[in-house]
Amino acid sequence: RYQTASELIMDLKKLIVPGIQLPRHEKSIAVLPFENLSPDPDQEYFSDGLTEEVISDLSNVNALRVISRSSAMTFKGTKKKVPEIARELDVQFVLEGSVRKAGNSLRITAQLIEAASDTHLWAEKYSGTLDDIFDVQEKVSRSIVAALKLKLTPDESRKIAERPIDNVAAYQCYLRASAEIWRFEQSALDRARAHLQEGLDILGPNAFLYSAMAFVYFQYVNIGAAHEDYIEKAREYAEKALALDPDSPQGHFVMGMIGGAFWGNSHEWVRRLKKALAINPNYVDALRFLAGPYIISFGKLAAAEPLMQRLREIDPLEPWNHFLQGLYLTFDGQYAAALVPLRRYYETDPENPVGQFFYGTALLHEKRFDEAFAVTDRGAKAAPDNAVTKFGLLLRYAILHDREKAFGEMTPDFQRTSRRDNQWSYFVALPLALLDAKQESLDWLENAVDKGFINYPELERNRFLDNIRGEERFKKLMERVKYEWEHFEE
Repeated sequence: RYQTASELIMDLKKLIVPGIQLPRHEKSIAVLPFENLSPDPDQEYFSDGLTEEVISDLSNVNALRVISRSSAMTFKGTKKKVPEIARELDVQFVLEGSVRKAGNSLRITAQLIEAASDTHLWAEKYSGTLDDIFDVQEKVSRSIVAALKLKLTPDESRKIAERPIDNVAAYQCYLRASAEIWRFEQSALDRARAHLQEGLDILGPNAFLYSAMAFVYFQYVNIGAAHEDYIEKAREYAEKALALDPDSPQGHFVMGMIGGAFWGNSHEWVRRLKKALAINPNYVDALRFLAGPYIISFGKLAAAEPLMQRLREIDPLEPWNHFLQGLYLTFDGQYAAALVPLRRYYETDPENPVGQFFYGTALLHEKRFDEAFAVTDRGAKAAPDNAVTKFGLLLRYAILHDREKAFGEMTPDFQRTSRRDNQWSYFVALPLALLDAKQESLDWLENAVDKGFINYPELERNRFLDNIRGEERFKKLMERVKYEWEHFEE
């Protein structure tokens, strides 16, 4: 019996045939959230920020698999022992520590633990002022590399030494903003924007702060709290970031998200996110949001597989992994199998409209209508005006052949928002086809294709489109989609 893949590989090495080599074994580490020991509990943003920065530094080391922030933060305040945490994350080493910040004084402790033996490989205490924080972060990262007997390449060493923000006051503004951005709420985004502006006022033009500001404006629109003018602001800040640093992974990521989500430019989405991953192969958000379009918009499941695998390796506890697996099975036509991971994702946050829609849709494909409608009802009560909630309601009314209620959901704002996005346009076309509103469905489907939806296998397979398959417009559209799908450059 093996508790981790590492143990299995060690035994396999004993049996290996001469001349056949297994891939180099990768060392692995989890950086647990640094404990906030400051007198002021509001300093939590600082200890969380230190955790994130050390994770970011270590992620530059190719010979080290580093667990991402979201999975590491799962253990914030945990009472679990290090060996148990290591087994859950399948890592060999764990870093834990604490931060005490009082005024300008700073005290940081850190210890590196070998999980199997639960013994300390290295421990250190750092005392100083806030002005020393950048040196401390670098020392911690380099000490871990040395303790693990890893040799840095010149490029890896340079990246660890990089300081995207070299002013302590501006850095604290960024950390405060980062803590707010994670909340994905309008009031939190308002605070994040104010913190970032304060940082820019202190530091002046800075690619890192500009990228963060671009993402804030992107998120305003993404959560439905703002519209067109904020899209332009997001683009402006992303362009400023890339003008200062053409190799900013955050800048390329945000620019790709803007192009794909708001301008319907799917190829720009792919190009920019691939560029971000070329610069930082462990950029979790880029891995997530590149895998999704490959599955949904482009029908290139094989291209999504390595991205999903890497996510499972560095972010094993993130519920999004269940979501991506559910998407993969759904758009492979395996609706019954998709129900298992989609239900897991849905249960982690039952009020999430995205989880509701995809889980409910898989239930509809399996003709489990009562269960699907119960999921849809939950969404309608919690967020009736949310666009993704409306997709579920449209499918429900289409299944029930209630044209009046279906068209009643399609308000001008909803239509304007949905036409901007290739996936959303496709999700509107499906219920309209079910309602036998053929021309309206084809209008939306053509818009989806114009904006980059070229998932030929999905269009061939999905039973919800059966009512329009005989239409000449559909046949001609499919000829175009097949060609673009076959010639799509991954």
